[in-house]
Amino acid sequence: MYLAITDVKPLSDYQLLLTFENGEKRIFDMKPYLNKGIFKELKDKEKFRSVRVSFDSIEWSNQADIDPEVLYEKSVKYQ
Repeated sequence: MYLAITDVKPLSDYQLLLTFENGEKRIFDMKPYLNKGIFKELKDKEKFRSVRVSFDSIEWSNQADIDPEVLYEKSVKYQ
């Protein structure tokens, strides 16, 4: 089972503040993904800031998305 994402906010340095359906907030670092496939386009800061909630996960204006399981497992708890 995974937790759906209810809110996403782009932060500086290619990080995302994610809010999951249980209310937990976590930080996900996109930098390790920015040299791979469609994610290369997100080096453009304007495109990176286009992130939004889409169904149970997130998506950018270029149709790039990441599974909510990955977002949760690879993120760190936000204070």
